[in-house]
Amino acid sequence: MTLTEVIQKRYSVRAYKPDPVPNDVLQQVLEAARLAPTAVNKQPFQFIVIHTQGKKEELKRIYRGDFFSEAPIVICACAIPAQAWSRMDKKNYAIVDTIIAMDHLILKATELGLGTCWVAAFNPAAVRDVLGLPEDVEPVVFTPLGYPADTPKAKIRKPLSDLVRYEHW
Repeated sequence: MTLTEVIQKRYSVRAYKPDPVPNDVLQQVLEAARLAPTAVNKQPFQFIVIHTQGKKEELKRIYRGDFFSEAPIVICACAIPAQAWSRMDKKNYAIVDTIIAMDHLILKATELGLGTCWVAAFNPAAVRDVLGLPEDVEPVVFTPLGYPADTPKAKIRKPLSDLVRYEHW
């Protein structure tokens, strides 16, 4: 599958089969995140892999959608701002770097036939409590990870002309 095909095939999966994700497949997905580019190669993030079996109640505290805890795995991408590069105006790039890594993870999962769903509408206080996160670690985004049990709907996107501006000097 080409990268273009992976990008076109990726969709927000909201139903998962109970089939386990083999560890070697999980490792490939995590390796894609590790290889993502980051500002000054600082890699100021941590991924927390949660095997969902027996953890439905705790996961419901984080996000209420049934599909979230239905997948065999949920992954939390956390930023660690103290480890990140900051631009000259003090803009810290920890969240940017974490998002890039999560995108790599999601695209690799798609290539391997797995489904994911970008979940940012979580309860941060519950995440801190359930996962025992220290104050210097910021949960940024989650994704369930598993084999899709639904079918993609048509993607609706803005036209490219609405998203790109060409500067002519």
